[in-house]
Amino acid sequence: MRTILNVIWLVLSGFWLFLGYMLAGIILCVLIVTIPWGIASFRIAGYALWPFGRQIIDKSRGGVGAFLGNVVWVVLAGWWLAIGHIVSGIALCITIIGIPMGIADFKMVPISLMPLGKDIVSTRRGPFDSKR
Repeated sequence: MRTILNVIWLVLSGFWLFLGYMLAGIILCVLIVTIPWGIASFRIAGYALWPFGRQIIDKSRGGVGAFLGNVVWVVLAGWWLAIGHIVSGIALCITIIGIPMGIADFKMVPISLMPLGKDIVSTRRGPFDSKR
């Protein structure tokens, strides 16, 4: 089911969101000082391309530095990307089949605004994972 949702997501909005994050990452890497934000943008681009089956968790190391970095991120690129998620989420929610993708789009708004201090992990369990 995740694969079907990811393919539909890719066709309807994932590719365009991926391009937005890649463009932001390239621009931020050109400005040498903002390379850490560019790397964060590339990391989120992969998540925006194929989100189902993965989730966002807080890093234990995120603190004041991550907060200050997120403030800079919002000013440089975050609010543009958040607007992109909101617009595509509204467009996806117009159709019945697009509602799950629209909800996923709205769930991506917080990471588009605050990517530092977050990590993207798989929700799949491996053969050696504990059953909590």
